[in-house]
Amino acid sequence: MPKNSKVTQREQSHEHVTESVADLLAHEEPLDYKNSSLNVGGAAGKKVPQIEVPENDGRPAWNSKLQYILAQVGFSVGLGNVWRFPYLCQKNGGGAYLVPYFILLIIIGIPLFFLELAVGQKIRRGSIGVWNYVCPRLGGIGMSSLMVCGFVGLYYNVIIGWSIFYFFQSFQYPLPWSDCPIRKNGTLAIVEPECDKSSATTYFWYRQTLNTTSTIAESGGLNVKMTLSLLVAWIIVCLAVIKGIASSGKVMYFSSLFPYVVLFCFLVRGLMLKGSVDGIAHMFTPKLEKMLEPQVWREAATQVFFALGLGFGGVIAFSSYNKIDNNCHFDAVLVSFINFFTSILATLVVFAVLGFKANIMNEKCVVENAEKILGYLNSNVLSHDLIPPHVNFSHLTTSDYAEMYGVIKTVKEDGFAQLGLEPCVLVDELNKAVQGTGLAFIAFTEAMTHFPASPFWSVMFFFMLINLGLGSMIGTMTGITTPVLDAYKVQKELFTVCCCIVAFFCGLLFVQRSGNYFVTMFDDYSAGLPLTVVVILENVSVAWIYGTKRFMQDLEDMLGFRPCIIYFYLWKYVSPLCLIVLISATVIEMAISPPGYNAWVQELAQERFQSYPPWALAMCFALIIVAMLPLPVVFIARHFNLMSDGSNKLSVSYRKTMMKDMSNLEEQDEARFILGAKPGEAPIAPARRPYLTPGGNKPMDPNSLSPNSCYGTSYQNAAISPTTPSTPDTPVTPESDS
Repeated sequence: MPKNSKVTQREQSHEHVTESVADLLAHEEPLDYKNSSLNVGGAAGKKVPQIEVPENDGRPAWNSKLQYILAQVGFSVGLGNVWRFPYLCQKNGGGAYLVPYFILLIIIGIPLFFLELAVGQKIRRGSIGVWNYVCPRLGGIGMSSLMVCGFVGLYYNVIIGWSIFYFFQSFQYPLPWSDCPIRKNGTLAIVEPECDKSSATTYFWYRQTLNTTSTIAESGGLNVKMTLSLLVAWIIVCLAVIKGIASSGKVMYFSSLFPYVVLFCFLVRGLMLKGSVDGIAHMFTPKLEKMLEPQVWREAATQVFFALGLGFGGVIAFSSYNKIDNNCHFDAVLVSFINFFTSILATLVVFAVLGFKANIMNEKCVVENAEKILGYLNSNVLSHDLIPPHVNFSHLTTSDYAEMYGVIKTVKEDGFAQLGLEPCVLVDELNKAVQGTGLAFIAFTEAMTHFPASPFWSVMFFFMLINLGLGSMIGTMTGITTPVLDAYKVQKELFTVCCCIVAFFCGLLFVQRSGNYFVTMFDDYSAGLPLTVVVILENVSVAWIYGTKRFMQDLEDMLGFRPCIIYFYLWKYVSPLCLIVLISATVIEMAISPPGYNAWVQELAQERFQSYPPWALAMCFALIIVAMLPLPVVFIARHFNLMSDGSNKLSVSYRKTMMKDMSNLEEQDEARFILGAKPGEAPIAPARRPYLTPGGNKPMDPNSLSPNSCYGTSYQNAAISPTTPSTPDTPVTPESDS
């Protein structure tokens, strides 16, 4: 025991003392740190000095604030910003969709993002350690987050593998997906029928890249090219996260910033293309009636929810490496708005390029149908009198064709269907909504084949996708490794390598010829509902179990200012209500929508919806159950004392901090607490610290901080009950230094 400790001094003075539990556990004099936000008592009527986690507690830290912000941005800004948000924007009313999205970002996204940042930064643990501390019975929240991160990481890295394959294929001119392959049949050379029925980019994706089967039941064996691409993807991820934030933080400087360079380059290039303005105008033309549809608000809430990475554990893990007094409120607002404006930027780029593609396809449609009309004119099926005199077939415009089409349709009303003419309307091309892999690997690649210097733009595009995916994968892997490394004494590098090796072999499920269908399955079922349940439990455990008043006071202690009072009501009422509605809508949607997938039928050269076979349907529900299973298991186990509350999994430095939190009172109050008024008197417990209500100085009910409450059970018992029973006349003998 340190020579200058209070207990040692009292031993030398031969005084009868009742030693505090804090000194027994900490074995050192409490230092003068800032006040901990998670304390259980304070001096009555006096300002309690603040406690902060020591900077030399051995936990890694970010090299700079910029590195941390880039890590959070890299995790939240991912592939969904590029291929999910534009699709939802087009589907749900164009510019009108931005209104519900922005409203829900304010009332759900930012508050819950702020909550995760705050608890991670204060408790300085990964997701498992954080929720074990806030409410041990709900400690399964962290374990469910880890399970979801595992499922998502398995298939998300497959998408990075696809991007890597396309990246290397882009170093060719012309691009390999620009034309259909030619099949030689003796002396004849014919276009591949499957490609001719679809398109060159579609054929390259389904046949030459995935070589997909027609059903999920047909495995088809491993796809060697995709297996090698997946291996490269996991090697890159492993190298990026092997040393924790020491390596991933440096990677973020490039992986987070480079996509913005590419997006701005594509935006400038796209605006110079013919028809780009048509695409942007179509995108942002508001359909205000859509705002009245509940489905639009549900999809906006889901997109806000996943765009910020809530519930994955990556947000908490990244913030746990911050200094205790970092302004996480500023971080939450900044990262949320960067994410929002990135989605807007990506949408501008996507629809500028798709507007160009729509014009190309519309002009192609006009040319093909004009040739049909010429054939009908030459064979006297149509009369030359039906053609307006100003129409010139050698320089036919879309407006001229539309006029000619209208005349023919009016005159040949009965037999018009047999002519097989198409209207060739630009809006119809723009309304062909594509999302996900269809947007990135089919629509966008087809548009780039018409770019000057197309290989350069293709290389840039897929390198951007790799970096976007890598930033999200680093956050996902951190959400897995940080909680485990906090809880167990394992070597960081060895554990990371083992995780990547196991993940690669599990990922072989997605690189067989039917693997694309399993990617869809995991995307639909492994994350959606489980993550929504995780986030609402996070919200409830902080706002209703730990206490919103207490949490607001914690934030004031940690940040140095009291957050806006609106957060109190958002955390307490608005966010839980919105999340309950979202969960209900998700369950209803899953119940009424037939579970299935879009299969590529080779004979038809197009996608067809197919229902999952019974074994695949069982697999879908197993993903949901396995991801959510830790929640009831941990609750029941800790309710019946079958499992430790997790306190032994906290680091030594953090347990020291908690003990300092309870013992670092002002000098006279500490002496009175330890010794009492006379040597034989029982200790006098200090008055509870008043936790203020949002609107005034009304103290929080002391009963809410009883040792039997859900949060911090073992720690408060340690602070309130001495480890050795004693009578008032018999002093407790201090423990020896040994």
